[in-house]
Amino acid sequence: MTERGDRLDDDRPVRRVRAYQDAPWDPDVWPATIPAVAQVLLEGLELASGVTFLVGENGSGKSTLVEGIATAYGLPAEGGSNQGSHVTRASESPLGEWLLVERSPTAARWGFFLRAETMHGYYTYLEALGGPDAVLHSLSHGESFNELLQTKLNHPQFVAGLIVLDEPEAALSFESTLRWLANLNEMVKRGTQVLCATHSPILASLPGARLLETGEWGIRESTWEDLEIVRHWKFYLSDPQRYLRHLL
Repeated sequence: MTERGDRLDDDRPVRRVRAYQDAPWDPDVWPATIPAVAQVLLEGLELASGVTFLVGENGSGKSTLVEGIATAYGLPAEGGSNQGSHVTRASESPLGEWLLVERSPTAARWGFFLRAETMHGYYTYLEALGGPDAVLHSLSHGESFNELLQTKLNHPQFVAGLIVLDEPEAALSFESTLRWLANLNEMVKRGTQVLCATHSPILASLPGARLLETGEWGIRESTWEDLEIVRHWKFYLSDPQRYLRHLL
């Protein structure tokens, strides 16, 4: 298997996403009112090989985008792989119905969507199926995410395809986040394409990752040092009282 810098563009499970020509989206109706979503609908979004991080404030559209791209790819809106699905309560936006995924013809079709807020329902679905995955409900939140990392996301059986992650750091300690960072690097070397929405400056520090920052400007490419979350964390950790005296 070639390294990430040598991979051919034709190996990408997703080369680009764009709106269908006749997609019935209205620029004055959510989610098209979110600048980052509107930009993708108007201009499309190319996904590089390797890892792409969407980073931004709450409400900036990053989770809406990863959910829409995941469902347009054929993944369950509440999480899981394209080899099985479950529904508890539909809450996804219509974005996935508006998006066309441009695939590389020779790329792997397998995929997995880890959506932090709905994983309890996914574990219940797996428990009903029986088998080794039924154990996930008995683990802590972070332990279950780490188990998924080993058994689904970075398992040798699934060496390629598209992995979509929506704020996986929600369940992770500092050490577990570092573990995920190392595993993401291994997954990329094996040929996996990853799209991840995150608030974590640790995950976003992955060498070679593409960083897209969402906000009132829409989507802009950034470096790790220039991300707003990185600047805020640096300032806070260097002097917490500078923030706390305005809050408490």
